[in-house]
Amino acid sequence: MAPVTGSLLIVYGTVAVAALIALIAWVRLNPFIALVLVSLLLALAIGMPPAGVVKAFETGVGNTLGHLALVVALGTMLGKMMVESGGATRIADTLVSAFGPKRIDWAMMTIAFLVGLPVFFEVGFVLLVPIVFTVARQTGTPLIKAGLPMAAGLSVVHGLVPPHPAALLAVTAYEADIGRTILFAIIVGVPTAIIAGPLFTRIIAPYVQASEPAAIGGEAPVGAARVPAGGAPGFGITLLTLLLPVGLMLLGSSVELFAAAGTALYGALKLIGNSVVALLLAVLLSFWTFGFGRGFDRETILRFCNECLGPTAGITLIVGAGAGFGRILMDGGVSEAIIAQAGTVHVPVLLLGWLVAAMLRVATGSATVAMATAAGIVAPLAKAVAGTRPELLVLTTGAGSLVLSHVNDGGFWLVKQYFGLSIADTLKTWTVCETLISVLALGFTLALSVVLG
Repeated sequence: MAPVTGSLLIVYGTVAVAALIALIAWVRLNPFIALVLVSLLLALAIGMPPAGVVKAFETGVGNTLGHLALVVALGTMLGKMMVESGGATRIADTLVSAFGPKRIDWAMMTIAFLVGLPVFFEVGFVLLVPIVFTVARQTGTPLIKAGLPMAAGLSVVHGLVPPHPAALLAVTAYEADIGRTILFAIIVGVPTAIIAGPLFTRIIAPYVQASEPAAIGGEAPVGAARVPAGGAPGFGITLLTLLLPVGLMLLGSSVELFAAAGTALYGALKLIGNSVVALLLAVLLSFWTFGFGRGFDRETILRFCNECLGPTAGITLIVGAGAGFGRILMDGGVSEAIIAQAGTVHVPVLLLGWLVAAMLRVATGSATVAMATAAGIVAPLAKAVAGTRPELLVLTTGAGSLVLSHVNDGGFWLVKQYFGLSIADTLKTWTVCETLISVLALGFTLALSVVLG
């Protein structure tokens, strides 16, 4: 079969996405099976060489799970230890006391905005989701009302604020000042997170049914309130353990301030600042702060770690299959067709950065890939156009990379599976939330460009 070319590729990609949604939502096919099936059929339909179809899909799965599986496993262990020790309950009690039970959505958005500054979305999500479950249960708050603002806060900082890798790549490509970029990102990000998080959630929550995945925590739900024999850990030690990986990753991203490149200290700080190593160190610390220090023995700690891993396998596989689907879209030429289509539109540079990143996001499912690739495409044009602030271009590109999260995005499946949502409910909550973040951040950045002149 001759390969499909041009705008017809976009049609095939659109049909594939629609078929995927139909298989999962209406036929009730397992999401993992549906993703694999649709990916392979799409690859054959657009004329990819049959011998390379499975390899391309495996590459997409492997590239994502090589990192994400480790992050989910270690983050789930840390969350399990925090739950079993009573640490999640301690944080929940403190948040409820500080914000009040009627403003839990604001509390979760705030802590997510802070925790998410130096970490990937997936890392922050698995760190904070046990607290979401605990807070929701203790206050009687609908799960989506506590969870969606948390996810929104993480997404905003993931897409807009350095030191996230994609944002740093965009800063470099556009030759932007990183200090001003961070300042502008916070100015734009805070109101964006407020509107797309707590305010939007209060509108949509009554129309959504979310359910806590009871199996993830073992015999009882993640976040179940327990007080061990040694008493629950204090708020300070709980927060220290939870934020240790955040601090280590922040240290790793700013290592140039403390050591010269090529030195042993530089290498050591880079190593412990890696998200996997940082989470591993936090898990080891939790064995004392949430384990031995609370009166648990080695056998009990081992049981906790074993209990929480099995149920995460389904989530991890679905996220990986979503990445495989995204890889088929890329290798099959759908992404290039979308970029070519976007290139025919004559728009201002700030808006072009958003548009190219948005097209790539829809095609690949990855905000990081979309932002980094769009920056490389738009940077030469931006340098040729006088008067464009590169810091603001970083923000519009980052905003575009967050739009319309759907079935080829790993974050879509994390939200769906952890919050027990249907495909339809995930689309009208998470997909709309991400699109709101994207459009609001674009609007606020354009407004800021007018103010700055």
